[in-house]
Amino acid sequence: MPSPLANAALFANVEPEAIEDLLEACPRRELAEGEVLIRAGEVNQTLYLILSGRLRVHLDALDNPPLAMLESGESVGELSVIDYKPASAWVVADSVTTLLAVDPERFWSLVHTSHTVACNMLGILAQRLRHSDAAISAGQRLQQIYKRHATTDDLTGLYNRRWMQNLMRRHLMRSSMNHQPLSVLMVDIDRLQDFNAEFGRTAGDHALFAVAQTLQHSVRPGDVTARYGGGHFLVLLPATDLAGARVAAERVRQAVADAVVMMSDESILPSVTVSIGLAQMQSFDSTEALLAAASVALERAKSSGRNCLAE
Repeated sequence: MPSPLANAALFANVEPEAIEDLLEACPRRELAEGEVLIRAGEVNQTLYLILSGRLRVHLDALDNPPLAMLESGESVGELSVIDYKPASAWVVADSVTTLLAVDPERFWSLVHTSHTVACNMLGILAQRLRHSDAAISAGQRLQQIYKRHATTDDLTGLYNRRWMQNLMRRHLMRSSMNHQPLSVLMVDIDRLQDFNAEFGRTAGDHALFAVAQTLQHSVRPGDVTARYGGGHFLVLLPATDLAGARVAAERVRQAVADAVVMMSDESILPSVTVSIGLAQMQSFDSTEALLAAASVALERAKSSGRNCLAE
């Protein structure tokens, strides 16, 4: 048996005499550094045993980081030989590499000749599957994290401005087609900059979080709350006319004024207040037009002394 294969996982505890003849008949293949051995999506019908050098495995594309590095004594291509399906990954020489190429006929002869080889192959495949599952799980977790950061505000946990604007477009179209009212509340924390200057930015962050939590608990289950930027929040009120929006806005205003702002050490800070601008969708309003109307109403509320609402 070639010396690099003496310690190969595939031949662990296998008597050399049982498989030497089969391996001696297998051709060798030399790869230059960077040469592709197996292409994802193409059928591969050869098991390759690494005699020297190193291979790297890439999922999806060659410019992705390597999923695995395979060293001398390891093998690649087993699954393709077994199921005759296109390869699921790219395999590339990471350095000058020498391989022993085992065709399907000799592969199955090895499996049938030695029960130990068959058991070793099961172990190798199980390890590969676990590694692949772990990589997929990690990829899914990363996708979830990226998705969460793309749709939510890190500080408050509310949806962010971009997500809310996309949602509003869908709601406006649906409400217009169904001839249903729709209103928004644009909420701004009064004098947040002064609060930050007096108590510190960390205290301001706790105030933002307290207002966000209060908003979520003060609206109906079907209403949607988002942080719009800075000390601004937006509340979408489906199936709600201006009269209903007034009721919701007053409930929010009072709840925020009564809310406790607590620091991490459980010290209590002064409560904050909010000004609220109300706007109801007009027939086939655009998102921009509705938000502009709410913004004008908010400025009116702030000009009226703050801690109040206007439309």
